[in-house]
Amino acid sequence: MFSRRPPARDIDTFLAGYPDLPSEEEEDKSWDRNLRFYMGEERCEPDDMLIDEIHQEWATDYDTLEYNHGYIQWLFPIREHGMNFDAQPLQLHEISAMKSNQEVMQRVLRSYKMMLGFYGMRLVDEKTGLLRRSSEYKPSYKNLMYAPHNNLRITRIFKCLSELGLEHLSAGLMLHVLNEQTEHGHLRTRTLMDSMERYWINCIRDEYERGWLNALVERVRSRQLNFDREDYKRVIAIREAKGKFAWQMDSGEPGQTEGANEGEEEAEEQPVTAEAQPGPSDARKRSRDRDCPPDAEEAVAGGRRKRLVKKYVKRPSVVARLYVFRH
Repeated sequence: MFSRRPPARDIDTFLAGYPDLPSEEEEDKSWDRNLRFYMGEERCEPDDMLIDEIHQEWATDYDTLEYNHGYIQWLFPIREHGMNFDAQPLQLHEISAMKSNQEVMQRVLRSYKMMLGFYGMRLVDEKTGLLRRSSEYKPSYKNLMYAPHNNLRITRIFKCLSELGLEHLSAGLMLHVLNEQTEHGHLRTRTLMDSMERYWINCIRDEYERGWLNALVERVRSRQLNFDREDYKRVIAIREAKGKFAWQMDSGEPGQTEGANEGEEEAEEQPVTAEAQPGPSDARKRSRDRDCPPDAEEAVAGGRRKRLVKKYVKRPSVVARLYVFRH
């Protein structure tokens, strides 16, 4: 039986717009490192790289994206402090400047696409947020199931996208994962389902859309609905056409719009089995972050990683129980 869990405390603060932080007028305008980083004027720390260098050099370096824990705070800044003390929390005046700068927003989109590739996904439509699997999704999916600190990275990504007015991208990723879990049994771990139900959906600030997504997940989890690929494409197309989620267009016709399949080239269906490689390299099979507290992807910075012994790789349900308890 599906049981909806309340949002975590940090999510409540996010949804409330961080009421205890200074207003934009009260902020210290010298705090602008995120803006300057995305303008190509500031190097991130501790990696000492410009944003374009990260995009060029790390785009397919999945080992670096997995094991380096300092970059995510720079690529997806949010208004909360993380464990990388060289990174600065996002400021309201930075948000305004970033949203008004087309070059900056294109770089944010490239950061999102880079992380999608790491997670075994590809953006089909920038306007709607529609995704599909990448051609070699299998090892990336396996890594996502066995490395739960990536769930927390995704929560950060969703918060950042929301701050920058890109919630349609977040919704596209959530619904893609829901479709994969429901139709194909991919990414169907307790950790990922818990993250979606308690964290990811609640990174959507629009109350109607958040409620619609929660209702959809409840129907899917209670087996009232099989959310297949056509359902996914339909609701994404309707959202683009109507400006909000719905099951049907106003005419009552199914929400498939012209061009909804454009750019669609599904990767060949390959079940992700226990024998599959758990990540882009053999090293991931030998090392995993264990039960991760909030912002655990940041807490492991500076080499403070925990090793996941082989028995947990063989028994992912144990990892799931630990993670659900301490997410």
